[in-house]
Amino acid sequence: MQLRSGNQIRELFLKFFEEKGHRRVHSSSLVPANDPTLLFTNAGMNQFKDVFLGLEHRDYNRAASSQKCVRAGGKHNDLENVGFTRRHHTFFEMLGNFSFGDYFKREAIAFAWELVTSEKWFGLPKERLYVTIFKGENGVPRDEEAHAYWLEHVPSERIFEMGMKDNFWQMGDTGPCGPCSEIFYDMGVDASETPGKDMPFGQDDARYVEIWNLVFMQFDRSAQGELVLLPKPSIDTGAGLERVAAVLQGKLSNFETDLFVPLIEKAAELTHTKGDMLGNPSLRIIADHARAATFLISDGVLPANEGRGYVLRKILRRGIRHGRLLGQNDPFMCQMVYAVRDEMAGAYPELKESADRISKVVMGEERQFARVMETGLARLEQDFAPLLATKKDTASVTYPGAKAFHLYETYGLPLDFMVDAARDQGLEFDLTGFEAARAEEQARARASWKGATKASASPVYRELPKTTFEGYAQLVSTNCEVLAIVRDGVGAPAAQPGEEVEIVLDHTSFYADSGGQVGDHGWLRSDDHNTVVADVLGCTQPVQGVRAHRVRVKQPIALGMRVDTVVDAEFRDATRRNHTGTHLLHAALREVLGTHVKQAGSLVSPSRLRFDFSHFAAVADEELQDIEDIVNRQVLGNTKVQTLVDVPIDVAVNEYKAMALFGEKYGERVRVVKIGDFSTELCGGTHTGATGEIGLLKLTGESSVSSGVRRVEAVSGMGALGEFRRGYEAAQFATQVAGAGDTAPADALRQRFAAQEDEIKRLRRELDQARMKTAASSVASATDQAIEIKGVKVLSQRVAALDRGQMRTLVDNLRNKLGSGVVVLGSAAEDGKVALIVGVTKDLTGRVQAGKIVGQIAQRVGGSGGGRPDLAEAGGKDATQLDAALAGAPEVVSNLLS
Repeated sequence: MQLRSGNQIRELFLKFFEEKGHRRVHSSSLVPANDPTLLFTNAGMNQFKDVFLGLEHRDYNRAASSQKCVRAGGKHNDLENVGFTRRHHTFFEMLGNFSFGDYFKREAIAFAWELVTSEKWFGLPKERLYVTIFKGENGVPRDEEAHAYWLEHVPSERIFEMGMKDNFWQMGDTGPCGPCSEIFYDMGVDASETPGKDMPFGQDDARYVEIWNLVFMQFDRSAQGELVLLPKPSIDTGAGLERVAAVLQGKLSNFETDLFVPLIEKAAELTHTKGDMLGNPSLRIIADHARAATFLISDGVLPANEGRGYVLRKILRRGIRHGRLLGQNDPFMCQMVYAVRDEMAGAYPELKESADRISKVVMGEERQFARVMETGLARLEQDFAPLLATKKDTASVTYPGAKAFHLYETYGLPLDFMVDAARDQGLEFDLTGFEAARAEEQARARASWKGATKASASPVYRELPKTTFEGYAQLVSTNCEVLAIVRDGVGAPAAQPGEEVEIVLDHTSFYADSGGQVGDHGWLRSDDHNTVVADVLGCTQPVQGVRAHRVRVKQPIALGMRVDTVVDAEFRDATRRNHTGTHLLHAALREVLGTHVKQAGSLVSPSRLRFDFSHFAAVADEELQDIEDIVNRQVLGNTKVQTLVDVPIDVAVNEYKAMALFGEKYGERVRVVKIGDFSTELCGGTHTGATGEIGLLKLTGESSVSSGVRRVEAVSGMGALGEFRRGYEAAQFATQVAGAGDTAPADALRQRFAAQEDEIKRLRRELDQARMKTAASSVASATDQAIEIKGVKVLSQRVAALDRGQMRTLVDNLRNKLGSGVVVLGSAAEDGKVALIVGVTKDLTGRVQAGKIVGQIAQRVGGSGGGRPDLAEAGGKDATQLDAALAGAPEVVSNLLS
């Protein structure tokens, strides 16, 4: 058994069957053509389905292919197993040979045995192979023919009989089907489910690996479940390339083969992961899902909320989430696309052209998912924390479906994502509770729908009166009664130190998450006005008007208890500075960019503000500077911030010209925040008394959110001071490096870099000239070494340290020196990549063309290429064969001249 790469195995398989009279057929799309029964192509025979049914006729009756397949949706769905087992994948390649009414069982079995065992081909040891046949079941007789034909190659003790579940294959609920025979390989005792335990065949799926399934296509299953004989018995076989590679490369896991190792290494690089890379489930998932996503998008599938696009979105988001588990929160899957291209473009050259487009699609999905995850994932992790703490002492802990539905409805976290996340943490997921919460919300929405869907909440909140909010006027509210204690969506009579629960009071000074502004942090104190009974980690409104304080208990709390609410003044002040800054920023954006600018989302926290808005292009640096100047002029003006309460909505909109905030629903009477004549908005958030309290607002970034939506980010107050300090440090460093003098540090540094760039360009020109001079000297007498072949001079030379442009120039010079002839130049880079250029003088292009010459030479270095009749180029991967390839150039020219 020879060690072979995945690419070699694929080629060997196809070459074997070509020698057996089969047509090599390129893989079909992952999107099945005219087949509504399939979500994705999931087997090699899918593209031949109508041929098997007698509905389509082709000009060949034997075929072999390496088919792209995806099993991540519908009946054939391996998604949840991927990464945690040795052999499950979402995307894989199915090697297959097919007979359309030509040969049948005897030949199919003979072909398979020869390919698997012959030393010329796979060369697997016969004593480690087992086969199975269909034993007969559900009215379908035993496969006597297959048994008899296998006995011609395999001892009877290694032939086993299986039932309908294992040895009767069908593509879907309907369509071609038939009994099958499977070939298994014994990976050895070390591969056993229990390492070292020697179990017989049939009792250890980890040790005995199915490497090939031979389906004897005899029937067509109708929608009524009836089996009808096909017009002609046919053959459909499938061998997973990844499994065969593991066997031939002596690896226990598919992920240890050369088909995956480069991708896993790239994933580790992008996620900064060290240690056991090949055994890391998250890296395996990223590698696998990058392959699936790359090929699906290449075949025209785009992320969506239904159908194939939804499955693609699930695959991408699962890969992204596992990157986040490894600590990588920035986009990285878009870079994995290029790694897949580099590994697979040899077999699927279409990836070379589509990789950039695919990467952009993936980048867009990563950015979109980041927005969903930013808030939702934090909440999910907060939900998990107490459960994981409990799990240490409990065998099974369940994540409540009601809480999951709250995240699903409020933050858009996908259900499958939460199920996966819970499973990865070893938690059970209450799917029944989730569906019950969803059904309850749908019923409630149908009864009270007014154009928007509210988030679902625990029934306990709906029984409570509204919380009186006193936080606009004060940071401390006293004598607040504890009306409810909610633990995991269920009411409780008390809470003990260390628990994290939600507490509802009759009145409070805590602002709750709303309008993009995060809820306050602070403390609950006992009625002695001094003892802290709980740290408040946030505040939300599970139902309109009811404020739930998310707390970590420090002293026992019970229903009916009286507490004081104390808002963290520093937290509140920093938040309101950023919120007032958001209003100024919105108005400045409209002034600079135009009135088409509308708010499309926001986040106001103590540390920063983020503002999404409608706009058709990136905001230029000069525009950003203008926007920043306008905002800070308003800050320096120290304009009073007026708050008008209980204003009729029509008055607010029509008379005050107030703008509504994104995502807010307004009643008949509203709150208006007015900043002089500069900004007027409907807003329920907390604000500064005057713009001067902001201190300063500094823009920190501008980016794209989605098509037609841009995002700016900024800091204010102490955050702005921190930005300016960092800028000052950078300026000091620039001064040290560039010696600014009277010039601004940034300008001095630019001038320094420009001068260095000019110097680098000059040195590069000199280096290029020196290389050309050296190369020209080395081939100065090369024309004397030209070989004459059938009246045509052929000059073949190896050159070093030249790029393709320089090689083309050298080819032109040598053609001129020859006067009439063929020039072949080759070079090898340090990374092993080969460059070939062939030039043919104009008088000979009618007899021999450069493109044909370079194509044949390139094959010898594992590459391909082409071009014009007088000049053509190629690349290759095998630098060790370059000299031999160049030496064979005269022979290539001779054959073409013939």
